[in-house]
Amino acid sequence: MKTIAIKVPDDLLAAIQCAAKKRGETSSAVMREALQEFLSKNQNTGSCLDLARDLAGCVQGPPDLSTNPAHMDHYGR
Repeated sequence: MKTIAIKVPDDLLAAIQCAAKKRGETSSAVMREALQEFLSKNQNTGSCLDLARDLAGCVQGPPDLSTNPAHMDHYGR
């Protein structure tokens, strides 16, 4: 197991130490568990297209919307 050093505000350190004392664990164990939980919930699940694949292509409109300047004639008025 590797060791890392991080800087945390005093109130966060106090909360970590309090949780560790209540659980009978070390502060390192509490921080490892918190990091594992955070990372498991925030895993990169792919590209934006992967996340919105069910929405891609569901909007109907002109096929040349991004390239035809005529679509912008009255924009912002």
